[in-house]
Amino acid sequence: MIFTVLIPLLIACFIPFISKYKHKIHTGIFVFFVPLAIFLYFLQFIGTGFEPIRHTYNWIPSLGINFDFHLDGLSLLFALLISGIGSLVVLYSIYYLDRSERLGHFYVYLLMFMSAMLGIVLSDNVFVLYTFWELTSISSFLLIGYWHFKEKSRYGALKSMMITIFGGLSMFGGFILLSVITGTTSIQAMIANADIIMDSPYMPLALGFILLGAFTKSAQFPFHIWLPDAMEAPTPVSAYLHSATMVKAGLYLVARFSPVFTGFEWFFIIVSIAGILTLCWGSYMAVRQTDLKAILAFSTISQLGMIMAMLGFGTKAAIFAAMFHILNHATFKGSLFMVAGTVDHETGTRDIRKLGGLATLMPITATLALFGTFSMAGIPLPFLNGFYSKELFFGSSIELQEGATALSSFLVEIIPYLAVLGSIFTFVYSMYFVFGTFWGPKQLDKLPKKPHEAPIGMLIAPGILVLGVVLIGLVPSLINGTFIAHAAEAVYGGEVTQEIYFWHGWSSTAFQMSLAVVGIGAILTVTRTRWSGIYQAFPGKLSANKVYDWLMEKLDTYSSNVTRSYMTGSLRNYMAIILSAIFIVTVTVMLVTGGFTMNFEDLAPVTTIELAVVLVIMAAAVGTIFTNKNVAAILIVGMAGYGIALLFVIYRAPDLALTQLAVETVSVALFLLCFYHLPNLKKRNEPFRTKTTNAIVSIGFGTMVTLIGISAHSSDWFGTISDYFLETSYSLGGGDNVVNVILVDMRGLDTLFEIAVLGIAALAIYTLIKYRSNKGEK
Repeated sequence: MIFTVLIPLLIACFIPFISKYKHKIHTGIFVFFVPLAIFLYFLQFIGTGFEPIRHTYNWIPSLGINFDFHLDGLSLLFALLISGIGSLVVLYSIYYLDRSERLGHFYVYLLMFMSAMLGIVLSDNVFVLYTFWELTSISSFLLIGYWHFKEKSRYGALKSMMITIFGGLSMFGGFILLSVITGTTSIQAMIANADIIMDSPYMPLALGFILLGAFTKSAQFPFHIWLPDAMEAPTPVSAYLHSATMVKAGLYLVARFSPVFTGFEWFFIIVSIAGILTLCWGSYMAVRQTDLKAILAFSTISQLGMIMAMLGFGTKAAIFAAMFHILNHATFKGSLFMVAGTVDHETGTRDIRKLGGLATLMPITATLALFGTFSMAGIPLPFLNGFYSKELFFGSSIELQEGATALSSFLVEIIPYLAVLGSIFTFVYSMYFVFGTFWGPKQLDKLPKKPHEAPIGMLIAPGILVLGVVLIGLVPSLINGTFIAHAAEAVYGGEVTQEIYFWHGWSSTAFQMSLAVVGIGAILTVTRTRWSGIYQAFPGKLSANKVYDWLMEKLDTYSSNVTRSYMTGSLRNYMAIILSAIFIVTVTVMLVTGGFTMNFEDLAPVTTIELAVVLVIMAAAVGTIFTNKNVAAILIVGMAGYGIALLFVIYRAPDLALTQLAVETVSVALFLLCFYHLPNLKKRNEPFRTKTTNAIVSIGFGTMVTLIGISAHSSDWFGTISDYFLETSYSLGGGDNVVNVILVDMRGLDTLFEIAVLGIAALAIYTLIKYRSNKGEK
């Protein structure tokens, strides 16, 4: 199973080479087969007899962090959406993105994001899930800012990353708490120990942290503000990230941990309030927008809120409806994003005020938009999948049981009315989108381009999604027991059976709610221009975006002031700050934990030669303070280093002695090579305050190191590891020289990274030298 996660990353490594031939063949053609193959792989697991599958690949077993992949109904639903819609998005992008674009960058970012999303939904280890979670934030940042030459693209990319990474760090804190409470990093093991979590005093804090991560990722109020600005990304990105994948990661997180927290009353209160409020606010604000993608952005916010609310309800019916609507929303919203991109591509604008009457010029696109918007609006027609899940939402909202507190009881009473209110505005913005674009008077003189029907290649992907809308609407039973029910059972933690059918009878409260939505929504649609002035009063000038901009401005100002306070350009100041920080942290920790210990028993006698060498080292160290000649200072520093090498010889450590000699020789040589650029010690005239600070820092740090050395020798908290190295150096490393075996084999990765760091530093120095040389030539 790991190959489904890693293959997109591996293919991404070859995209830069493939994209060199983009003028002969579009890079997307090669990329298309990657998500398609993954989709076909997961497709085989659909069926009535599906059982969860688990694979484990060791990563850091000592910390309980492994690549544990768990495929159940929930992860299968999301894996199919990620790969299936990913295939259609890549197909659409082949015709949407011109070959003159930076296709190599685009598809590398897209494959990176695809791999990260698959990692999220398949990971059973919380820390591996978090790793992939943050990878989605980074890759989505790159995708949203793909057109980096646009200021709005850069703003939207940064905004999305700041908000989602803030939530991700909070989620990470929740994961740490859960792992401490349960003693495991496995999500399935945490679910099995839900009773232990519920009894823990840290459970509310863990729940809050995890929900914060989910709300920021799935654009729940008030964290929804990043999603409209993310619409500056190319339309294929919007269709992928904001209909089926990234924005649903938060829904996945809440669904995955629902078996753990669903018995907690505040889980129902917090998640239901956030979801229903987001539904109402997103749908209300969508009607205000004039950009097609902005309408769809707030539409996505409202739909995500509806699904989140159902997950908060926690009942069998609500969870089944949530899983069903996750699939339905991906089909109709993905197609509508592509329709908006097609309109923009063929007319040169997304401003709905300049559009109208395009149905006669773009009949196929208009038909696709009609099916998509009617499904999104929940029009009661048997061939629209959106109506089924919308009515299940209504049904689940009126079947809630009263809670134990006044707040939860009040929510149970008011939620059905808020569900209808949000759905009414959903109907309004759906009609506004489709009729404002494709019907009404033509305004061809306002369009930058003469509109015509899009090429067939651009219509295939949205056409397939609309076909899914219709097929699911006509035969929903095909995906019920074989697909949706398994996902609902994984969330609910038990068997979930639910029939999907169109006609519930005139007496059905849910159907009456749907009729009310259509009736009131139709009236508001027709009279929209008369009441749209309400937006001037509410929200008026109020905006969460202003709060975000103010916070970012203050953060930038204060951080700049703090940075300027210590970034003075003085190496002395930098060393003083670093050493002081180390001193404060280390001494505080050792005092709190009782780390200082003194034990002078069983010490070896100090010989005369050792004492003489130490006195020479001390004299050399002190002498560097008072010398005012550069050459003398270099030689005195060298004497201290060579004295330490001599101590290594006395203590029979020839390897360390040779290393110390080599380092000191090279250091003295480098000092002499840089002699011309060294400061003139004769002219050094430091004020008394500076000398006092230097003395305090140096004496304090030296005392700390001395006490650490004495404490380390005096304490016996941990068993020695030297016996292990002595016993295994030959059997594991194949060498008798224990030090060499430790450096090369026992800590081989550490040595490898040290070499890599040195190599990177060398490349950086070489680049700077070349840059300076080229600049001098110019």
